Amino acid sequence: MNKIVQIGFMVLGVMMLSFQSMAQCAMCRASVENNVSNGETTIGAGLNTGILYLFTMPYLIAAVIGYFWYKNAKKRRLKELSNPLYRRRNAMM
Repeated sequence: MNKIVQIGFMVLGVMMLSFQSMAQCAMCRASVENNVSNGETTIGAGLNTGILYLFTMPYLIAAVIGYFWYKNAKKRRLKELSNPLYRRRNAMM
């Protein structure tokens, strides 16, 4: 369990790092270029951060759901293996 938590924190830490991304739609790019030509340079960095945030959220949600699914399946499997009726039924097959 401790190793899983450590790996989870490492993955979360890597996701939280700020990487430069040039992925922008055409309208967003035009808006940023217009703002930069008017002297506002902070909106571009905020827009890239927002894009990265929206990009990582579905993967983070899927990872959390997968973790809880795995945890529940493991608990259910241990419960079945500790039940003597389950062991006897599988031994007959």
